[in-house]
Amino acid sequence: MLPSRLRHRVNTLHTATVRAGAVPAPKVCADTLMAIAEACRRRERLRFDYTSPRRGPSIRSVEPHSLVSFGRHWYLVAWDTDRTDWRTFRVDRLTPRTPTGPQFTPRELPDGDVATYLAHQLSSQTWPFQATVTLHEPAAAVTDRVWPGMGVIEPVDDHSCLLHLGAGSPRDLAWMITSVDADFTLTHAPPELADALRTQGTRCLNAVREA
Repeated sequence: MLPSRLRHRVNTLHTATVRAGAVPAPKVCADTLMAIAEACRRRERLRFDYTSPRRGPSIRSVEPHSLVSFGRHWYLVAWDTDRTDWRTFRVDRLTPRTPTGPQFTPRELPDGDVATYLAHQLSSQTWPFQATVTLHEPAAAVTDRVWPGMGVIEPVDDHSCLLHLGAGSPRDLAWMITSVDADFTLTHAPPELADALRTQGTRCLNAVREA
């Protein structure tokens, strides 16, 4: 029952958007979302002003792949033509430039699935301490215990899965892993993580003895 122009805008945004996690906070201009969604749909290069907390303002040129509503933010997953690699951009930090550029042939996204790729980028690769643990439960049983941005679950078999995650400190890693509430084995981890787990375990045992 929507007018044709409005129906087109809704369909465009729906086609270009992937949802993963909670509904995002209302921080992004609707016109910005539509400009990105149109570029994704038409497979046209997109130029925009981008403000990075670490590098400051810059002008970026990308081949947009998808808009992702992840956690409490909107993200653009795109191929950065200047850096010749995949990049993730916070949409609330960018301002599209017009007109859009020439059309491009879509590239194959790492990890195959855009939500999985973004989760991996946000939860492990950008953190100074990274780990992979084997959880001794099937992926379907623990997925709901891993919140968006915490880590990426990788199925192994009917009895186990891998959890890839990252954090700012070994102590945070230890807390995140144990919060999943599953038996686990350290597969790839920094030496400091074992010490953090021992400290946490000793603290819990002491609390039980004193109860």
